[in-house]
Amino acid sequence: MPLMCSLQTILVGDSGVGKTSLLVQFDQGKFIPGSFSATVGIGFTNKVVAVDGVKVKLQIWDTAGQERFRSVTHAYYRDAQALLLLYDITSKMSFDNIRAWLTEIHEYAQKDVVIMLLGNKADVSSERAVRTEDGASLAREYGVPFMETSAKTGMNVELAFLAIAKELKQRAVQPLDEPHFQIHDYIESQKKKSSCCAFS
Repeated sequence: MPLMCSLQTILVGDSGVGKTSLLVQFDQGKFIPGSFSATVGIGFTNKVVAVDGVKVKLQIWDTAGQERFRSVTHAYYRDAQALLLLYDITSKMSFDNIRAWLTEIHEYAQKDVVIMLLGNKADVSSERAVRTEDGASLAREYGVPFMETSAKTGMNVELAFLAIAKELKQRAVQPLDEPHFQIHDYIESQKKKSSCCAFS
């Protein structure tokens, strides 16, 4: 199986939304409760995934959400091919700050960067402060795909990264005049397949 070059993906969002936990769930398939202090600066993990018979190497950067590290994060935006933007469904503030994150992304990142909005901690629905439809509405406004995830249960975590990998792989190998891979349609079709496991 051929291996593509590394594709840089960055996790961004407020401190405490679960970026590190999401990455550990994707990389190691487990959730380690209460073991992470706030990320200081930048950390990264390499993960190879199979996409349509091709190995895609994702270099996933986990960024600090605190304001004092923001200038460090800006430097990494420029080389990113994809950005996973997270908020915590139990924190209205983390959701309200998404617009500010998107403003930064549009200022510092490449014009064609792939952006996906993720509402994390979907397993804590009893403490929900942000409706699913509000997340979907914001994503539509900015023209980005959206799903809710749970770093704890693994819900939609692999799907989020695989959808990104699939989009980046298609962009790398597909001639411009061919129909584009539709990341929105792919996500919806995969979510329907696993809807029996989804949170209501």
